Amino acid sequence: MEMKLINIFQWLHRHPELSMNEYKTTEYLRKILLDAGIRLQDTTLETGLIAVIGNGNEPVIALRADIDALPIQEQTDIPYFSETPGVMHACGHDFHVACMLGAALLLKERESSLDGTVKVIFQPAEEINKGAELIASMGLLDDVKLFLAGHTYPWLPTGTLGIRSGPVMASADRFCVTIKGKGCHAADPDKGNDPIPALGAVISAFQTIVGRRIDPFESAVVSITSVNAGNTWNIIPETAFLEGTVRTMNEDVRIVICQSMEQLVTATAKAYGCEAIFEYEKGPAPVINDIAVCERAEVIARELGLNVRLNPPSMIAEDFSRYLKIAPGALFRIGTGGGFDNHHPSFTADPSALLPAAKFFAVLAERELKILNHGL
Repeated sequence: MEMKLINIFQWLHRHPELSMNEYKTTEYLRKILLDAGIRLQDTTLETGLIAVIGNGNEPVIALRADIDALPIQEQTDIPYFSETPGVMHACGHDFHVACMLGAALLLKERESSLDGTVKVIFQPAEEINKGAELIASMGLLDDVKLFLAGHTYPWLPTGTLGIRSGPVMASADRFCVTIKGKGCHAADPDKGNDPIPALGAVISAFQTIVGRRIDPFESAVVSITSVNAGNTWNIIPETAFLEGTVRTMNEDVRIVICQSMEQLVTATAKAYGCEAIFEYEKGPAPVINDIAVCERAEVIARELGLNVRLNPPSMIAEDFSRYLKIAPGALFRIGTGGGFDNHHPSFTADPSALLPAAKFFAVLAERELKILNHGL
């Protein structure tokens, strides 16, 4: 089993595909699952698929793996280097797929004894925040009572599982601000209305939101990541623009930040005699892990010989949170070493962590089915 999972992982790493274009990946997974006698849920998905293991009855638990890669040129020296220029699995999705395939194969071996059904979601387009919404909106998972997922983590050593109940990953929202003034020659600023000072005032005002409007015991980030105004040295522009991201672990804080930003933009632009357009686009919600599931997962991890550490929370987002609107669940961090962070061109994941992680998810799913059926 171990070499089978490693070979799958290496094939996936050599053949990465970008979001919504995971056609070869999908067909590769389809063949492995069907060859193992695992049935597939009927869907209209162009990429991605859902495997079904068990008696087909409720309760239903879902394991999720994301399958897409990133537009990054790989910079590693591993022998299974990406064969697609400019595309690589720099976030460990190849590991996630191989891990959950392993769990599916293990569950298939004891399918007759399962107290319900396990769906294994091979989800497209996590990196562009479309895959989970696509699958959830189709109603394909409305029968699921618990969702489970894992994510590679290079800062935990191989053989380690990071577990934390409650908030573990943040929401990720995008904001845009356009300040409209009146353009003119830079030698005659009185004949126009410069939007740049107004934009600068908005930037300064945004820095006060977390420190002055949010409970200091809550976590939040407001980051301005792009600023643009004008295109030459001697003309005051008509407009000035900025954009950035808001991250938080709390939905109430998320609302307060959005409202505060809109108030500050409107008032500041008015004070400078300008008009403002404020746009706020919500991305994934925070990932909130179920407390009881995490407690039981820790017991299983230790039984299987895994080291357990408290999972550090992160302001990075995950569209796994979309499934948690359907039913509770938990996302765990799988120690894979490597020394380079996710989305780095030198990111690697230790394949020797695959089988232990697959066993963990298989056992956890099996036991959670028993609990849903019979209680503790």
